[in-house]
Amino acid sequence: MRNWPLIAPLLFAAACSKPTTPTVAQIPQAQPPVASPAVAAQPAGNPEPVAAPPEPVAAAPAPVREEVTVPSGTALHLRLDSGVDTRRNHAGDAFTATLARPVTMPGETAIPAGTRFRGHLTESAASGRLEGRPVLALTLDSFRLDGREYPVRTSSVERLGPPHKKRNTFLIGGGAGLGAVIGAIAGGGKGAAIGGLAGAGAGTAGAAATGKEELAIPAESALVFTMRAPVRM
Repeated sequence: MRNWPLIAPLLFAAACSKPTTPTVAQIPQAQPPVASPAVAAQPAGNPEPVAAPPEPVAAAPAPVREEVTVPSGTALHLRLDSGVDTRRNHAGDAFTATLARPVTMPGETAIPAGTRFRGHLTESAASGRLEGRPVLALTLDSFRLDGREYPVRTSSVERLGPPHKKRNTFLIGGGAGLGAVIGAIAGGGKGAAIGGLAGAGAGTAGAAATGKEELAIPAESALVFTMRAPVRM
């Protein structure tokens, strides 16, 4: 160690002359840009974004039908669905009929053809014995349209059967004539008078027994009623 004072300065000089290596700071690498979810990837020369799909449009509500008033005096032309007659039907019995012609208002049809009406018999009677005529009378009560029932007040349609007076006269007169002939043969003039009275009585009884007339209105018969009060629809 005798030479240490001479070696130390040399080592110090060598250390100072050694080049230093600079520390390089780490630079973070740039990340690729992330596309927005609302904008689709576009070519490099066209940066225009794609529009998002339109929102669904709610369906428009159904139009509300304006109120319609069918006035009094409107004629209703119908056809009877099933027949009625004085033998089996009575006053108060129900019947149905179908509208044959539509009821129209300015610019629209108020009651379309084919609408079903309901009604009832106001009268149903055969003729009296030896007199009178058979009669049937009908009126409407309501109709159904678009799931609703509308009451109506209408006129009555009346049908009368033929009178039978001539038939009764023939039965009574014919019976009297036949009785007079039989009486004359049996007992002369007095017998003719008695036979005539007896024959007339028999003819009257026959007319009374068979003289009632009946009346029928068959199915598909055309009937026309008149409205007696307005109907709001």
